[in-house]
Amino acid sequence: MSNFRLKVLLLAITLLNSSASFFTTGIKVATVVIDPGHGGRDPGTSGKNFKEKDVALKISLKFGAYIEKNMPDVKVIYTRKDDRYMALEERPEVANRAKADLFVCIHANALPGAPAYGTETYVMGLHKDEGNFEVAKRENSVMLLDENYKGRYEGFDPESPESYILFTLSQSAYQESSLRFAQKVEDQFKNKVGRHSRGVKQAGFWVLWKTSMPSVLIETGFLSNEREENYLASNKGQDMIAEGIFQAFKEYKKEMESIN
Repeated sequence: MSNFRLKVLLLAITLLNSSASFFTTGIKVATVVIDPGHGGRDPGTSGKNFKEKDVALKISLKFGAYIEKNMPDVKVIYTRKDDRYMALEERPEVANRAKADLFVCIHANALPGAPAYGTETYVMGLHKDEGNFEVAKRENSVMLLDENYKGRYEGFDPESPESYILFTLSQSAYQESSLRFAQKVEDQFKNKVGRHSRGVKQAGFWVLWKTSMPSVLIETGFLSNEREENYLASNKGQDMIAEGIFQAFKEYKKEMESIN
């Protein structure tokens, strides 16, 4: 058995035996880490004129600014604030070191050759259809840019279904809280922002698996759709998306902190 498989199976057994103890009372949502996807030599997906790394960064900064302005009691930490490359393994470590209460990854989707559009918010889990698996593979393939990626990522293979089955077993601890926030994000997108919501989904993202707190990955729209690309690249569109995520965060914080 590989080192990766052994670690995951041991962690999964531990969490399954003690998962009931993770959802506690007296929760404070005081620190949020915002992770703009991609950056630097990793552009992510792209449309005709705009790149995912740039769209994700602008939306992330706007989302963080909403929190900083309206909720000064919340500490906001960014994994990046400019166009720089950051290894996949480093992103969750920022949140873990900060002992963050929520980890929010912001991305933009693409499906060339298809008229796909709308938002999706992912939580860590076993993908239920091939489309979710393809999104996870695309986002996880960033690790291939890193030197000695097999060693750094504990033998995880972004192309191997077996790797995903193993590591998705271990994320049950924060599943309920992650789903709460994810659903609020999609509700805001649909009911307040006026976007087409493709719903809350599950897939195996390395960046979510390695976090020690509730975490989500938000696909804000499809850059492969020209209309959505223009919306996501516009200041108005970015601001509306950022405000929708902020309103979801505000609701989530209030709800979690009111649990007795």
